[in-house]
Amino acid sequence: MGAMPAAQLLDDLGAPVPVSGPIRRVISLVPSLTESMATSRPELLVGCTDWCTHPAGLDLPRLRGTKNPDLARIIDLRPDLVICNQEENRQLDVQRLRAAGVTVWVSRIETLDEAFGSLARLFTQVLDGPEPDWLARARAIWAAPEPLRRRRVAVAIWRDPWMVVGTPTFTADLLARLGADNAFATGPDRYPTVTPAEILAAEPELILLPDEPYRFSAEDGPEAFDGHPTALLSGRLLTWYGPSLVAARAELAAVLGL
Repeated sequence: MGAMPAAQLLDDLGAPVPVSGPIRRVISLVPSLTESMATSRPELLVGCTDWCTHPAGLDLPRLRGTKNPDLARIIDLRPDLVICNQEENRQLDVQRLRAAGVTVWVSRIETLDEAFGSLARLFTQVLDGPEPDWLARARAIWAAPEPLRRRRVAVAIWRDPWMVVGTPTFTADLLARLGADNAFATGPDRYPTVTPAEILAAEPELILLPDEPYRFSAEDGPEAFDGHPTALLSGRLLTWYGPSLVAARAELAAVLGL
């Protein structure tokens, strides 16, 4: 295929990604991108975060979290590339890695189309390999028309304080493709801080309570909404971009009743 010249290779934020030869050692600081790499190019992965839970049984050095990575250990592992995300990782950590001479790719993903494009560039341009089969399947699955029926939803992601998904966010775009209208799509904040009363006042038909980043459960979350319809679900379906997108549309449609 031939690697793209280093001078022409840019990440999603337009920053240069200086790759001078084949990439053989990759560290991922994004759980969904770790899953993507482990599914398609597992031989390249040499480290990931404590939050990288998929695929199950992933046996790699753990480098703390997305917001507090162990930079010294990352540098010691001599990666050819570190994969980050604008939302999940701190700009300061990216800057410190680059200052230490580490090549970093930063993704920016707020829509499904951005996810598909970013993943395709990562695998074909940066890693100089083929586009994964699962990526083509996911793209085809999500290209299907939106259902005629729509539901108004709110998505809580934290409590104490309560926070919900706003826009523009990957989760809001994902739900819109399914026929779900985000009750907090019109405000200025991507993740507004609200109260349970304000969530109810937005008149969602259904309140989604995922298990990440806050681990909502049957005993922790639904009781705040006075019997209003809620649905517990895997947060991975709402926020991860990668192989999970192949099954996410059908699973989310079932949760939403669409």
